[in-house]
Amino acid sequence: MRKHAYAILLIACAVVFTAGCVASDEEEAKVKPGDTVRVDYTGTLENGTVFDSSAGREPLEFVVGSNAVIPGFDTGVVGMQVGETKTIHIPVDQAYGPHREELVFVADPAEIPGGENLTVGDTVGITLSSGQMLPGRVISISPGAVTIDANHHLAGVDLTFTVTLVEIG
Repeated sequence: MRKHAYAILLIACAVVFTAGCVASDEEEAKVKPGDTVRVDYTGTLENGTVFDSSAGREPLEFVVGSNAVIPGFDTGVVGMQVGETKTIHIPVDQAYGPHREELVFVADPAEIPGGENLTVGDTVGITLSSGQMLPGRVISISPGAVTIDANHHLAGVDLTFTVTLVEIG
């Protein structure tokens, strides 16, 4: 009788242990809004050109749903598990938005501090009528005129990211 009780106890322990293992496999943590995550990533354009990467740097850390990254990147990591790698295709409207012509304008170089030394590609600060400062990129220079584009340099572009989830904090 004693051997029989011992055998039942061993079987019961094995069942409990196995059930615990199965449950933990099924309940592996997945990213959800509000989680702090760390990811390694590489961002590419449609032609394959890399425009940004965390390679050689610390992983990117952000709180999912906090608007710290572009919307398509934010929603793209939801449901991922640590160690998982995923390719996320992000259309313009979930990235930096469309290129807006009203954000391209011509200024007199004399009205820009250091305007006489500007070159194409320089970043300049633009003060809006509201007093808000907006960065703009010099896209052309001609005598008496500097054309500035205040759109994000990736506005109007679909993006692709390869993302590996390093940690859920």
